[in-house]
Amino acid sequence: MKRVIYFILALVALCSTITHAALLNIKPETVEAEAWTILDPQSGQVIAEHNSHLQRAPASLTKMMVAYITLKEIQAGHLRKDEVLTATPVVKLVQWDESQMYLKEGDQITIDHLLAGLVVMSANDAAVTLAERISGSVPKFVERMNKEAKALGMNDSHFENPPGVTMPEHYSSAADLARLGAALVKEVPDYLTYSKQQSFSYNGRFHRATNILLKQDPSVDGLKTGFTRAAGYNLALTASRPTGRYNDPDRRLIVVVLGTKSGLKRAEVAHKLMNLAYVYTRNEVAVKDKTLLAEVPVIKSTLKMFKVETKAPQIISTALVDPAVQLDLANFDPLRQRIAQDLGNGQIQVLEPLQQTNTNLEVKMNEKLLTAPLSQVMKLATIEVYQNNQLINSFDIEDDVQIEEAGIFQRFFHWLSSLFGGSVNGEIKTYPIGK
Repeated sequence: MKRVIYFILALVALCSTITHAALLNIKPETVEAEAWTILDPQSGQVIAEHNSHLQRAPASLTKMMVAYITLKEIQAGHLRKDEVLTATPVVKLVQWDESQMYLKEGDQITIDHLLAGLVVMSANDAAVTLAERISGSVPKFVERMNKEAKALGMNDSHFENPPGVTMPEHYSSAADLARLGAALVKEVPDYLTYSKQQSFSYNGRFHRATNILLKQDPSVDGLKTGFTRAAGYNLALTASRPTGRYNDPDRRLIVVVLGTKSGLKRAEVAHKLMNLAYVYTRNEVAVKDKTLLAEVPVIKSTLKMFKVETKAPQIISTALVDPAVQLDLANFDPLRQRIAQDLGNGQIQVLEPLQQTNTNLEVKMNEKLLTAPLSQVMKLATIEVYQNNQLINSFDIEDDVQIEEAGIFQRFFHWLSSLFGGSVNGEIKTYPIGK
């Protein structure tokens, strides 16, 4: 039960930290997209963004939500990948000019193949078929989509259909789609087995994935492409790369670009943003697992002090460039993997990442005295992380507090002791922390 509680708390932390100020100052005019964002799903921090909360047509990036719900249903045991479905008249909703697997009423197909068709082929008939199987009808599934979006904190989004067909009230944002991407890789990582496929064949039809970066960069394994005339060319991109530091896990980043001019341009822009973020930011452990932060006095219990400590390592993302420096994406050299500005006369100025980060932590205690009995999840403290005197992240330290009330004789003794100047409870004790 406690594992479930801590998992929920981790998701809450992700939703709360995702709104902090961006780490890198990238000139918006040098990024050829209408809206974009770079997110580190582990720390929950936004690396950089522009117009990331602008509501736009998501096109087929909508299908990430269909896959998210489907894979959650599989995890819950409500569906099986090898389950065979029979296509119903719902496939007739798909128009001739839409991306599809060309399912006909009566065709039989597994959920596994539908997921591959949904993600790799961007098949609209796969989207509506899965929707009907899960919720009984497409409208009911759309209700589920909006319910899941609300639960994920996708406050800029509203869905009207599963495939992502352009409609006035069907919209999302780069920030929300990055949040959805983070939920996919953290909650249902099996999604990546589909999104990293470079091609898929069904019923004699071969389709090559439109995410061309899957062939160009082996670290890329998703997430989804999308295009309509209203949306432009969209891409939700993710990659996982070694940090180069001993014992560090691979680092994953998510980039979403909306409203680019072509399929090639969306790949170029998203890849540059991702490479730049990998070079000029890094992840660090702000606070280690089981770090003792404080001891809080307890009254009306045999327990004198309650220990406030971290339940898991707290990861932060930090900038490796001065915040005053404006980064020109057009000057990012893919060969050097650095910002390289041509000064003329054969001189090139290369911006090297900093080796040290100037960060410090502050602990703010939310509870200074606990009164028994207690049986609840409590936000006991907040840790704020500053870099160059700017708040870049904060996270709550929560715990499932279970404190039993003392017996009547023990409570009487404590009361009697207090009458004669005895100390019933001490003062809060705090401990210094550092990375």
